[in-house]
Amino acid sequence: MNGRRDVSEDDVRLLLVEDHQALSEMVAGHLARVGFVVDSVGSAEDAITALGIMRYDGIVLDLGLPGASGMAVLEHVRQRASQAVPVLILTARDSLESRLAGLNAGADDYLVKPFDLRELEARLRAILRRPGPRQTESFALGNLTFDISSWDARVDARSLDLGRKEFALLEELMRSAPRIVIKDQLEDRLYAIHEAVTPNAIEAIVSRLRKKLQAAGARVQIATVRGVGYKMTVEAQALADE
Repeated sequence: MNGRRDVSEDDVRLLLVEDHQALSEMVAGHLARVGFVVDSVGSAEDAITALGIMRYDGIVLDLGLPGASGMAVLEHVRQRASQAVPVLILTARDSLESRLAGLNAGADDYLVKPFDLRELEARLRAILRRPGPRQTESFALGNLTFDISSWDARVDARSLDLGRKEFALLEELMRSAPRIVIKDQLEDRLYAIHEAVTPNAIEAIVSRLRKKLQAAGARVQIATVRGVGYKMTVEAQALADE
């Protein structure tokens, strides 16, 4: 694997909003097996709460939810300027009017139940490939660059060979640099809500990323702020903080 990744390999984070537990577990399980990080909720209220605390790369949204409908979630997402996130609607409503209502409200695609998991995966990858505000972002620090559109991390002209969680960690640190990123925030971003996290999991990922950056000659350093989290700085600043 080299530093450049396409959608078929991305470990993007998805929010699955589906109240049918068996279907939710089946969909979440399949998407996790093919490389996505999936947070699952069963109501519009829980979805809106999750969107307030987490940044998602895509949403799989059932319309027939208890209480407020999936349309309320879609409207919430599209009313927020920062939420230009792709949304794939799942529904048992097979009428043309229902499909048009969802698409006109801002959905990117529409899949009617029952559906094949392979089609769901293919449609998700298609909408995730479409250009949007998030895909234009790039970051630079010292001689390290990171292009969100291609998930290509480079030191000078050389691509870094990073694992999926190392990519996610690098993104969080570069987005915040030189500010501190709290450890709990990193756990939230790198792991799904219900995924077990060992006590030293973040430390292990930080250690691997440090070694790869050092081996590549990156003029940056990941500094540990004891009891708080981590920050990425250019080399001279990081050394001064030690």
